Parts: sequence; structure tokens; C-alpha cells
Amino acid sequence: MAVTQQLARITAEYLASCRQSADASPDGDPPWNPPSADVLDLDWAPLLIERVCELGGLDDARRSAVRQALEGDTAIDLAFLTTHPHAIAPFGPKPTALSAAHVARVAELLEQIDFPALLAALPTDEAEAAALIGNNADKIAGGPSKYVLRHFSALREFYRDASRREPLVVLWWD
Repeated sequence: MAVTQQLARITAEYLASCRQSADASPDGDPPWNPPSADVLDLDWAPLLIERVCELGGLDDARRSAVRQALEGDTAIDLAFLTTHPHAIAPFGPKPTALSAAHVARVAELLEQIDFPALLAALPTDEAEAAALIGNNADKIAGGPSKYVLRHFSALREFYRDASRREPLVVLWWD
């Protein structure tokens, strides 16, 4: 089983309900099961997305937004989601989250990124681009450009939808 990055759009009420269930459960079970339509699997794209942003010369404010979109923040207490045997991220870092206000700001900044222009700053030869990107980009069938663009586009759409509905975003590796 491959460990990949997951994001979920959830309401504050859903998170509170999971926290309350975990507190009431003898083994800390938070019944974490966000609807599949509100979960995004970014595979191994996060490091590649960040690297393309760096190589393409994306400004600091937008690079920070990409980083927040991919890493979340520790300000929201998610300790109840790390309780064994019900931990949602048993193979990676502890889950993180972004508040609705942070989600809105991240979504706004992601909308301003011309990702194809960032990719255009890379060598046109996929093997050369993969070598420059690193992080096993050379292992991606067909080269990294389409893969990274597809995942960045999915990330941007995910946050766009989240900002319209004002939910939180929880991030974890599973």
C-alpha cells in the first residue's frame, strides 16, 4: 500500500462531532469518514508541485499559499485523530488543518497562479525537467509535466470549492 497525501473538506460541526465521539469512545474512535466527494488524494505530487513553483520563480506570497495548501497548520487541535488504533495518519506526520478563513485566502492565491507558465520555465525535454525537479519525478510514466499540472489543478479546484462552502480542510498522509 502506497502512502499518499489526503485532503478532506469538512465542516467545523463534523470535526466537533468526531472529537466528541472520540472523547466518548473507550478506545478513542472518532468515526472519521468524510464523504469521498470531499476527499482529494494528491498521490506523491506535493513535493513536485512545490519544486515546480520554486523552479518557475513563483513569488513568496503564492509559494507560501501553496505550502499552506499542502501542509496545513497545527493551530487546530487534531490530537484525537492520532489515537491508536484509530489514527488516520499512522504512516506519516500528524494531521493538520486550515480554518475556513485560511482556506479562503489560500484559494484566492491559488487562483492567481499560472501553473502552465511555471512549467514553461522548465526544460521542454521531460527527462531534463524530471532531473531538475528531482523527488523521483523521473519515475513518472510520461514525464512529470502533465502529472504535476493535473494534481495542481485538482488542488486548486478542491480549495476553490472549499472556499465557497466555508469548510475546514484537514490534511494527512495515508
